[in-house]
Amino acid sequence: MVFRWFFLTVVSCLSISSAAAETPNIVLIYCDDVGYGDVGCYGAKAISTPNIDRIASAGVRFTDGHCASATCTPSRFAMLTGEYAWRKKGTGIAKGDANAIIQPGTETLASVLKKAGYRTGVVGKWHLGLGEGKVDWNTAIKPGPLEIGFDYSFLIPATGDRVPCVYVENHHVVGLDPADPIEVSFDGPVGNDPTGLDHPELLKMKWHHGHNATIVNGISRIGFMSGGHKARWVDEDMADVITSKAVNFVDQHAAASKDQPFFLYFSYHDIHVPRVPHPRFVGKTSLGPRGDAMVQLDWCTGQILDTLEKHGLDKNTMVIFSSDNGPVLNDGYYDDAVEKNGDHKPAGPWRGGKYSNFEGGTRVPFIVSWPGHTAPGTTSDALVCQIDFMASFAELTEQTLGDDAGPDSLNTMDALLGRSATGRDHLVEHARALALRQGHWKLIEPNAGPAKNQNTNTEVGAANGAQLYNLSTDPGETKNLAKDSPQRVQQMLSALNALRRDNRSRPVKQTNWSPWWIRTPRPETRLQPWSCCARHNSPSLRPWLV
Repeated sequence: MVFRWFFLTVVSCLSISSAAAETPNIVLIYCDDVGYGDVGCYGAKAISTPNIDRIASAGVRFTDGHCASATCTPSRFAMLTGEYAWRKKGTGIAKGDANAIIQPGTETLASVLKKAGYRTGVVGKWHLGLGEGKVDWNTAIKPGPLEIGFDYSFLIPATGDRVPCVYVENHHVVGLDPADPIEVSFDGPVGNDPTGLDHPELLKMKWHHGHNATIVNGISRIGFMSGGHKARWVDEDMADVITSKAVNFVDQHAAASKDQPFFLYFSYHDIHVPRVPHPRFVGKTSLGPRGDAMVQLDWCTGQILDTLEKHGLDKNTMVIFSSDNGPVLNDGYYDDAVEKNGDHKPAGPWRGGKYSNFEGGTRVPFIVSWPGHTAPGTTSDALVCQIDFMASFAELTEQTLGDDAGPDSLNTMDALLGRSATGRDHLVEHARALALRQGHWKLIEPNAGPAKNQNTNTEVGAANGAQLYNLSTDPGETKNLAKDSPQRVQQMLSALNALRRDNRSRPVKQTNWSPWWIRTPRPETRLQPWSCCARHNSPSLRPWLV
């Protein structure tokens, strides 16, 4: 009996050691405003994306993969915290001088991986606020990424079309001259810098709506800024700058220790406005700056993949490629995105785009590759969402999330790796209103208002009554079945209200422990074999799942 116990203990330890040895590096490539149909492996013909397609050739391409919201700040918040942004005030599109939205002490994707021994870094667009109170850009700026689990950060503080137009490395503006201090305001002009409203003759790209304040690099922005002239970025160089920082993060890891895993959150600015690709990419497509910026984005992706291969890290690195929301053409500047779009379908077969409750708002490119663990060149129809990265990577690194952490993050690792065809059993899609997905059924709650965003001309999904669509037969959401199926509408509205009321989707862990040999699951939570969602199906939703 003692020998048997010893043998099992040794086998268990060896299994744990083997699992630990296979803990992958993780590179999360997160692009901006890239639609489902903007990528070659998702059907794009007018844009060539060979490097993104390399990821798909080595892994799983999801056809029902989602960000958590149809705009950037809430999507990023949800992805990093595992909590739907609509549950928390102050998670709308953040101003350039917004305070840190994710507060120190909040469990995040980065902190979970850091606890598992990862070196963690974020490079690129942040747009989740920095500092507290009135931010002084001339001193240490915190809290920020370093206070919520990242070891290193090199940031575009908000977006390329918002001031301040400077990079922030860890806690400080890069290249700041103390004799030329930065001042930022979203309430009114500061300093003497010209604005796009008053001096359109100074612009190399004209503004269409809302982007008419301080001019930086010949482009007028949202908000006012003075000072920091030596620290200001050059838009044409932005992709090169942030890519070099991401590559350097990997290089430093390879030089220091290949035994410690790393997590790199590489957050592109492309293809967000202003679209100003480097001259070497200009003219690479027929779509103008928007298409050329996609080619630039693909080049950045290739630099990361090549760096992993150079150091022999590619074999044990999970690469994830996705986008923060669906596509938009005119988002504030005249850059020929509308005029030169032609037959290109940025959202693919889906209706709507950025700002929209239709599928084009959150259904985005979503690719996962991990050599030896994902079957090359596979396609999955599983319903997956970025909000689940937190719980899924906690599972992968053998950690248990506390009840207060990631309340909407579910473990879908089997689906993410293509081991299961079943992902989430439900998903709340967030734009101007909420929509509930249950399998192929989708309900958009009543939300009166204009049918289109007046600036971008995007269909937003507004309607006085509920909208119900069967995506299996009507992927374009053209036929509202609400009047034909009133019972289903009421059931799904009730389920959506339950998710609101409960303030979580992930069930609280059971505290009434009993030995496994006498433990009997309640009927409503009894697990189904071979379901990667079996551990987290919500009892409140089960009666209405079809």
